[in-house]
Amino acid sequence: MTVKSKHVRIKGIKDGLIFLLDDKCPFEDLLSELRYKLEHSHQNILTGPIVHVDIKLGNRTVTEEDKEAVLEILKGQGNLLIRSIEALPAPGSEDNDALFLMSGILRSGQVLHHNGNLLYLGDVNPGGTITCSGDIYILGSLRGMAHAGVDGNEEAIIAASLMSPTQLRIADIISRPPDEWETRESSMEFAYLTNGAMQIDKIHNLVKLRQDLNVFKGV
Repeated sequence: MTVKSKHVRIKGIKDGLIFLLDDKCPFEDLLSELRYKLEHSHQNILTGPIVHVDIKLGNRTVTEEDKEAVLEILKGQGNLLIRSIEALPAPGSEDNDALFLMSGILRSGQVLHHNGNLLYLGDVNPGGTITCSGDIYILGSLRGMAHAGVDGNEEAIIAASLMSPTQLRIADIISRPPDEWETRESSMEFAYLTNGAMQIDKIHNLVKLRQDLNVFKGV
C-alpha cells in the first residue's frame, strides 16, 4: 500500500473527527490504510486532549467482527474516544435484532451514539450520555442520561444492571427519575413506553412484553 491511497478520509468537525472509510475497496485494504495513517501520516491527531471519533463505513455489508477490527486499531490510540460506528446495510441484509457490542466507561461530558441496538459493557457516569436509534442494554451502572429510539421508535427500550439515571428518554418521551431511584433494588431493569408513558419493569419481563406486542401487531 502507498501513501497515495484514498480509502480513508479524516475530516474535522466542531466536536471531533469523522473517519470516512471507502465502501468500494476490499476491507483489508481499509484496515491497512487506517493503521498506516494513524502510525505515520496522521500522528498529529493523536496528541493532545481526548478527541471524539465517528466512523462511517459507507454502504457495505459488515460483520460485528469487521467493526471490532476497526475499533481495535482506533482503541490503541489513547486520546481517541469512539462515539459511533455506522454502516448502511446492503438491501435485504438488515437485522433489526442485531446487537452491537462496545465497552468502556462513559464519563461526564462524553456522548456515545449508535445507530441500531447497543450492548454496552461498562458504566455511564453522571454527566455521560448514551443514545441509540434502537435499544440500549447497559451491563453496568446507568447514572447519566440514556436516550433510546432517537429517530422516533417508541418500541425501543433502555435496560441497565443498575438503573439510577439523571434522565431517561425513549423517542420523544422524557422521564426524569423519581426520588427513590437510589433506593431501588439492585437488579437489572428496563424502561419502556406504554400508552405514551414510561414504565419500569424487571428485565425478565421483557420477553413477555415483546411477545404481547407481536400478538397485538399480528406478527
